[in-house]
Amino acid sequence: MMLEDFLDTLGHNVAGTCDSVSEALERVEQGGFDMAIIDVNLKGELIWPVADRLAAQGIPYVLATGGHIEPPPSAHANAPVLSKPYTIDAIEPVLKEAVGA
Repeated sequence: MMLEDFLDTLGHNVAGTCDSVSEALERVEQGGFDMAIIDVNLKGELIWPVADRLAAQGIPYVLATGGHIEPPPSAHANAPVLSKPYTIDAIEPVLKEAVGA
Protein backbone atom coordinates (compact mmCIF):
# COMPACT_ATOMS: atom_id res chain seq x y z
CA MET A 1 0.00 0.00 0.00
CA MET A 2 2.86 2.38 0.73
CA LEU A 3 4.13 1.88 -2.82
CA GLU A 4 0.68 2.70 -4.19
CA ASP A 5 0.59 5.86 -2.07
CA PHE A 6 4.04 6.89 -3.33
CA LEU A 7 3.01 6.30 -6.95
CA ASP A 8 -0.12 8.37 -6.44
CA THR A 9 1.89 11.18 -4.85
CA LEU A 10 4.24 11.15 -7.86
CA GLY A 11 1.25 11.53 -10.21
CA HIS A 12 1.04 7.95 -11.48
CA ASN A 13 -2.19 5.96 -11.71
CA VAL A 14 -2.29 2.46 -10.26
CA ALA A 15 -4.29 0.30 -12.67
CA GLY A 16 -4.58 -2.55 -10.19
CA THR A 17 -2.88 -4.99 -7.89
CA CYS A 18 -2.70 -8.78 -7.96
CA ASP A 19 -2.34 -11.35 -5.20
CA SER A 20 -1.16 -14.35 -7.22
CA VAL A 21 0.78 -15.22 -10.34
CA SER A 22 -2.36 -16.52 -12.06
CA GLU A 23 -4.20 -13.28 -11.28
CA ALA A 24 -1.24 -11.25 -12.56
CA LEU A 25 -1.13 -13.27 -15.79
CA GLU A 26 -4.83 -12.57 -16.32
CA ARG A 27 -4.24 -8.87 -15.69
CA VAL A 28 -1.45 -8.79 -18.27
CA GLU A 29 -3.81 -10.33 -20.81
CA GLN A 30 -6.47 -7.71 -20.04
CA GLY A 31 -3.96 -4.91 -20.72
CA GLY A 32 -4.84 -1.28 -20.17
CA PHE A 33 -1.59 -0.30 -18.46
CA ASP A 34 1.75 0.96 -19.77
CA MET A 35 4.16 -0.57 -17.24
CA ALA A 36 4.21 -2.89 -14.24
CA ILE A 37 5.94 -3.20 -10.91
CA ILE A 38 6.07 -6.87 -10.03
CA ASP A 39 7.09 -8.33 -6.69
CA VAL A 40 9.58 -11.11 -7.34
CA ASN A 41 8.00 -13.27 -4.65
CA LEU A 42 4.24 -12.94 -4.76
CA LYS A 43 2.93 -14.75 -1.70
CA GLY A 44 5.45 -17.55 -2.15
CA GLU A 45 5.19 -17.74 -5.95
CA LEU A 46 8.04 -16.59 -8.16
CA ILE A 47 6.83 -14.04 -10.66
CA TRP A 48 8.95 -15.07 -13.67
CA PRO A 49 6.01 -16.27 -15.81
CA VAL A 50 4.52 -12.79 -15.47
CA ALA A 51 7.83 -11.13 -16.34
CA ASP A 52 8.07 -13.42 -19.38
CA ARG A 53 4.59 -12.39 -20.54
CA LEU A 54 5.25 -8.69 -19.98
CA ALA A 55 8.51 -8.91 -21.93
CA ALA A 56 6.82 -10.80 -24.77
CA GLN A 57 4.20 -8.06 -25.01
CA GLY A 58 6.78 -5.27 -24.83
CA ILE A 59 5.41 -3.89 -21.57
CA PRO A 60 8.16 -2.36 -19.39
CA TYR A 61 8.41 -3.69 -15.85
CA VAL A 62 10.30 -3.20 -12.61
CA LEU A 63 11.23 -6.02 -10.25
CA ALA A 64 10.31 -5.22 -6.66
CA THR A 65 12.22 -7.17 -4.04
CA GLY A 66 13.12 -7.37 -0.41
CA GLY A 67 16.67 -7.93 -1.60
CA HIS A 68 16.95 -11.56 -0.54
CA ILE A 69 16.47 -13.30 -3.86
CA GLU A 70 18.54 -15.40 -6.16
CA PRO A 71 19.58 -13.62 -9.34
CA PRO A 72 16.75 -13.40 -11.86
CA PRO A 73 16.70 -15.63 -14.92
CA SER A 74 18.95 -14.27 -17.65
CA ALA A 75 15.96 -13.00 -19.63
CA HIS A 76 15.23 -10.57 -16.78
CA ALA A 77 18.74 -9.82 -15.56
CA ASN A 78 18.65 -6.28 -16.93
CA ALA A 79 15.26 -5.32 -15.51
CA PRO A 80 15.32 -2.34 -13.16
CA VAL A 81 15.03 -3.28 -9.48
CA LEU A 82 13.18 -1.47 -6.73
CA SER A 83 14.42 -2.72 -3.36
CA LYS A 84 12.62 -2.55 -0.05
CA PRO A 85 12.26 -0.52 1.98
CA TYR A 86 10.65 1.60 -0.72
CA THR A 87 11.32 5.31 -0.62
CA ILE A 88 9.58 7.92 -2.69
CA ASP A 89 12.96 9.19 -3.95
CA ALA A 90 13.90 5.75 -5.33
CA ILE A 91 10.72 5.16 -7.31
CA GLU A 92 10.85 7.74 -10.09
CA PRO A 93 14.39 6.91 -11.31
CA VAL A 94 13.52 3.21 -11.50
CA LEU A 95 10.33 3.93 -13.44
CA LYS A 96 12.24 6.11 -15.87
CA GLU A 97 14.83 3.39 -16.31
CA ALA A 98 12.07 0.85 -17.07
CA VAL A 99 10.55 2.94 -19.84
CA GLY A 100 13.90 4.02 -21.22
CA ALA A 101 13.55 7.70 -20.42
